[in-house]
Amino acid sequence: MTIAEVRNLPLREKFQILEAIWEDLSARLDEMSVSPGVRDLLDERIERIRNGTVEVHDWDSVKFSIGRP
Repeated sequence: MTIAEVRNLPLREKFQILEAIWEDLSARLDEMSVSPGVRDLLDERIERIRNGTVEVHDWDSVKFSIGRP
């Protein structure tokens, strides 16, 4: 299937494809390689979340706040 064909699909079918891709990727996370620099950055961010030095926001509130003072 080409990108052009995907663009022409009904929205419901696009979501079904997205869900299938997400499930596949989620099941294969252990196969992904991450560079040591990226791993260090992720570990640092996870630690900041665990020790409470950063504030975590859900995506909906972030989207709502974009462009607002």
